[in-house]
Amino acid sequence: MREFYPPIEPYRAELLDVGDGQLLHVEQSGAPDGKPVVFIHGGPGGGTSPDCRRFFDPAAYRIVVFDQRGCGQSKPHLADPPTGVGDGLAQRLAVNTTGHLIADIERIRQHLGIDRWQVFGGSWGSTLGLAYAQAHPERVTELVLRGIFLLRRSELDWYYNDGASHVYPDDWEHYLAPLDPADREPSADKIAAYHRLLHSTDEAVALAAAKAWSKWERGTSHLINSPEKAADADDPRFAIPFAQIENHYFMNGGFLDEGQLLRDIAAIEHLPAVIVQGRYDVVCPARSAWDLHRAWPSAELVMVPDAGHSAFEPGIRSALIEATDRFARGDG
Repeated sequence: MREFYPPIEPYRAELLDVGDGQLLHVEQSGAPDGKPVVFIHGGPGGGTSPDCRRFFDPAAYRIVVFDQRGCGQSKPHLADPPTGVGDGLAQRLAVNTTGHLIADIERIRQHLGIDRWQVFGGSWGSTLGLAYAQAHPERVTELVLRGIFLLRRSELDWYYNDGASHVYPDDWEHYLAPLDPADREPSADKIAAYHRLLHSTDEAVALAAAKAWSKWERGTSHLINSPEKAADADDPRFAIPFAQIENHYFMNGGFLDEGQLLRDIAAIEHLPAVIVQGRYDVVCPARSAWDLHRAWPSAELVMVPDAGHSAFEPGIRSALIEATDRFARGDG
């Protein structure tokens, strides 16, 4: 079982202007002349943490970590004044789409003078990583993907509209609590109901909805969950961008065509790839990883038998580090 590499500090951090009034927090750590890798975080809206650097051998990798628009240490942050509610929120989210994020990743690559790099991402990071690689396959050396999320309507309905309630009925009640009675019905679209709450001009209503949305995901992301693993969902600085940006993307189908990431797999099927999936992942069930592997049989699928969704579960962490170590050695 592989352990994390020791904690490291960035050797450079900056706010990169990518247009639209957006300044992205971009940091580099590890070896300045090492193998380049870009870490793409989940959510969307989840932001990064110092542990994101620890999946990579710092002696072998030039590790690029960045916070996507509106979250983490990027600016403007959705939790900063003016608070993102009502029409103001819609305006701030209008420049936050998958197309914008793909362009941001390319802007970072060009700014750093990197020709090609490894793409590493989990959950929404796997979605965006696939979309980026399919748009720019010539800029990618390998992909390491975890907790596969293809952003199909069936996946959204499973997790946000009823399916996962059969596994976590207690957490599901808390998820439903902010909704009107009619919106709690099995046939109701909870994503649309939350959209109305998260865009409320009443800040208290929007914040309560953001916390409930965030707690649902945080509380179901590990094989064995505990209150401390969901604690950041009570922090407005995490909950507001996490819920509002996620809901914005899901209301718009991730700004992707239905089934697009499987349809366009030919663009990247020549690239080495490892797919790491927790067998008991409730957030992004294993069906999606299997469908991706069937469409892309040359990509290695590692099904971790005793894990849920989180990249920080022991088996998933170990498989991810094994993959990055292998690619660092050139054993593609």
